[in-house]
Amino acid sequence: MAKQTISYIGLGSNLGDREGAIRKTLKMLADSEQIEVVRVSDLIETSPLGDTEQPEYLNAVAEIKTSLTVEDLFKKTADIETSLGRTRGEKWSPRIIDLDILLFGSEVINVSGLTVPHPQMHLRSFVLKGLCQLNAKLLHPVLKEPIYELAVRLGGADFVLNPNLPQLISIAGIIGVGKTTLAKRLSNLLGGKCLFEPYDTNPFLADVYAGKKEVALDCQLYFLTFRARQLASDVLGRQQIYISDYIFDKELIYARRLLNTQQFALYNEIYPRFSVKITAPVLVIYMTDSSQNCLERIRKRGRPYEKEIQVSSLGTFASDYDNLFAEWKICPVIRLVMSKLDYTKDADIEHLANQIRSYVTI
Repeated sequence: MAKQTISYIGLGSNLGDREGAIRKTLKMLADSEQIEVVRVSDLIETSPLGDTEQPEYLNAVAEIKTSLTVEDLFKKTADIETSLGRTRGEKWSPRIIDLDILLFGSEVINVSGLTVPHPQMHLRSFVLKGLCQLNAKLLHPVLKEPIYELAVRLGGADFVLNPNLPQLISIAGIIGVGKTTLAKRLSNLLGGKCLFEPYDTNPFLADVYAGKKEVALDCQLYFLTFRARQLASDVLGRQQIYISDYIFDKELIYARRLLNTQQFALYNEIYPRFSVKITAPVLVIYMTDSSQNCLERIRKRGRPYEKEIQVSSLGTFASDYDNLFAEWKICPVIRLVMSKLDYTKDADIEHLANQIRSYVTI
């Protein structure tokens, strides 16, 4: 008996009878003696990728069992597309039917015209939602993470790799979680340039930590202007990886907590003039740990102006970060729970770096 492989195929249509085209495609797959359609996800309506104006898509994912080789399965899907009237146009153009081999067992295939797993499936919520319905615990053969984890990273949004943008990776998390250490280690593996926060050069920071609220606005404006210059869209180069040990959007978190009403009102007038000019990250790494563990790291590094930091204030900022990323749609977010994982270990950091390579393009 020929070897049977479980494969997952993505189906999409945005022309004519979209649902009818998907149903016909599934029947044509099932009519093949060498293919068994095992299960099909719900239909999901999505907006088209890219900046083109075209109709909404209907998408689904099919789980099949096949004795075909991956090359023969690819030929079969191409033949079905052609028979249903698919015409080959420019990338992301409208189509009667689109078939993609998402996964073929646990195999990794890179041959002319065919890459499996699909090279950008981890950036498509409509694909990952369908896969989660069928088998949420499937392990991505390249990223080595389950499908449900990849889906959570997208927050329901769909993303596209863009080589024309600076490839900014922003590491987020409360003080003491280990952002700078991680940035340095990732920079060595990815060949990226580190962008560090100006803690040691901010002349107002020690006074703020000492409780002198009258200089809180000066402190926040120092951070704001420094970070805006560092992340300016006309400063960072294209096709270059940058790793910042902060995320620019934290500015409002700290401003709301540290400034009084009058200070924040003024800050809020100034902030938009800088925020519109900064480079948005293509990936966020959100590090979390208990406030107590973070406080212990703060104590160990021994910065005099940080000695008054309390567990309660760290917990407050941790909640603010959670709220920030609860509705985050700007880019994918990899969440690292530091109490469960140790990214000071070579194997762990290499695993993370391998994943990051799939979310950036250089």
